Amino acid sequence: MSAAQAEAFYREVLSSQLVWTMFDAGGYPAPLGTSGQRAMPFWSKRSRAQRVIDNVPAYSTFDIEEMPLARWRQELLPGLERDGLLIGVNWSGKRATGYDISPADIVRSLDARALIST
Repeated sequence: MSAAQAEAFYREVLSSQLVWTMFDAGGYPAPLGTSGQRAMPFWSKRSRAQRVIDNVPAYSTFDIEEMPLARWRQELLPGLERDGLLIGVNWSGKRATGYDISPADIVRSLDARALIST
């Protein structure tokens, strides 16, 4: 399931050129991910993020933020890499869990898929 979520993430963000995350008064979530490292979640569709907000009590007070893919790659990913945070891609389910990937690996995967599709 996790690899399928990651594959859907890459395909959908390359198609829409958008990513979504969530925030509340305390900022952006970065809980311990499945790897035991802190991970900041991002989704490839607004509806995926909304499903987490609607179904996971810990995220029920969060709002969704849309971000252009280019800005996310240029501004956010380098800082997350420096801070040692992973990217949680398309987290789902009752506990909002899924695949956690380093920002550098996200960039490599997006670049590789972009080359294939051109």
